[in-house]
Amino acid sequence: MSFRVTRALVSVWDKNGLAAFAKKLSACGVEIISTGGTAKALREAGVSVREVSDVTGFPEMFEGRVKTLHPKIHGGILYRRENAGDVAQAKKNGVEGIDLVVVNLYPFEQVAGREGVKFEDAIENIDVGGPAMVRAAAKNHENVAVVVDPKDYNWVASAVEKEGTITLQKRKELALKAFSRTSSYDAAICRYLSGALKDDLFPDFLEMRFEKAYPLRYGENPSQQAAAYRILGRSSIFESRVYEGSKIMSYNNFLDASSAFSLIREFKDEVATVILKHNNPCGGAQGKTLEESYIRAHASDPESSYGGIVAFSRKLDVATAKAIGTKYIEVILAPGFEPEALEILKQRESRRILDVSNLWDQSQERAVEFRYIVGGMLFQGRDPGVYDKNAIKIVTKKQPTAEQLEDCYFATKFAKHIKSNAIAIAKGRQLVGVGAGQMSRVDACNIAVQKALRHGFDLKGTSAASDAFFPFSDGIEALAAAGVECVVHPGGSVKDAEVIAAADRLGIAMVYTGRRHFKH
Repeated sequence: MSFRVTRALVSVWDKNGLAAFAKKLSACGVEIISTGGTAKALREAGVSVREVSDVTGFPEMFEGRVKTLHPKIHGGILYRRENAGDVAQAKKNGVEGIDLVVVNLYPFEQVAGREGVKFEDAIENIDVGGPAMVRAAAKNHENVAVVVDPKDYNWVASAVEKEGTITLQKRKELALKAFSRTSSYDAAICRYLSGALKDDLFPDFLEMRFEKAYPLRYGENPSQQAAAYRILGRSSIFESRVYEGSKIMSYNNFLDASSAFSLIREFKDEVATVILKHNNPCGGAQGKTLEESYIRAHASDPESSYGGIVAFSRKLDVATAKAIGTKYIEVILAPGFEPEALEILKQRESRRILDVSNLWDQSQERAVEFRYIVGGMLFQGRDPGVYDKNAIKIVTKKQPTAEQLEDCYFATKFAKHIKSNAIAIAKGRQLVGVGAGQMSRVDACNIAVQKALRHGFDLKGTSAASDAFFPFSDGIEALAAAGVECVVHPGGSVKDAEVIAAADRLGIAMVYTGRRHFKH
């Protein structure tokens, strides 16, 4: 038996585009069955509608909680037209076939996501009949087409107008989309209840849904296939605007851009520029203007900045765009761009220009991050902020100056985002040396010093931040020998007394924060 659309059941919360869709179906001779609010809206649009209650012989009950949960509805969706037994039972019980089910669900995600929403309001927006109909129609896609996305209205209507049918392949695709929708809907309910009943970042059972978000040619290397997915229900960097004329973002671009975004957010209240290369900061500075901050950040390490990721804490202006000029930069990221500045930046076609305005003001306080390990995932809360300036402890005889304390705080923001073991050296709110990803802390110290000296910085009077404590005095000795005069780190080593004694002997100031920032 060939599939023809002769009867459609329409019950939707989101009525955008519905009237035009229903009119096209009706004009093709399709009988439309509908429920309360949807039926009312269609009648007002001039579409002939048959009430579900006329089909079932039962009125809507319990303030609309029960409308479609009836054998004459679900039987009409589920009976198999090719099965003689099903056909006989349908005829005996007065069940008429439903060929097309058009449903979108109560807006649970939107309601539950509102700040201060009452628990009972969220629960009342859990759709019951809608998912039941969607799942029934998707299961019986051999005989029924199901539409859950208004974006599909036009092509479905065109198919019915031209052929009176929807191909089996298309019905399978619609069924997949339908099951995906009910699955994400149920996952959203689970997430909400987990948070409402147990105020914990880490529920006993974790449901997450992802959807493809951006085309990727390959992964970290051309030999690796890759795909980019966003977490449903969360804002993501994939939704940021990649300006027309830019090259598409790559796998590595997104890794670096995400890290750059997290770092520049540390400077949300300052005028600042940060530069990353291979997921590690290599340049950074604050300034009176964005242009000044960029020039100073680039000077931190001009070699490593080549082909890097540059992120700004303010809308990018013309003066800064001119300072960037034709330098080779993979990604330029900012919370907005002045139109003229954008045109200047576009003159080098190899750049990706990423506008993160949509993410800029969103709180990251309860965000979690996760990493794949063999057979599972590790979840943790995001490392928030750096340290409380009022809770620091000065442990040496020499006291740091106010300027050095500010540089300590500045440098720690970078140390937090540098791969461990990490050392960041700063002066005048400019990053001048970085030691990243070393197996020993003294090696990180030596590399940070070497890079600073190679780029012409005088380290006398500088401040250095470490992501974790100094296990031995050798790292302090290396920094002091180069001219560093203040060091900030969490403290907590069994050899703290030895390290403090070395600092006193070398005449440098040392600040304890009690806050570690490992980044493995």
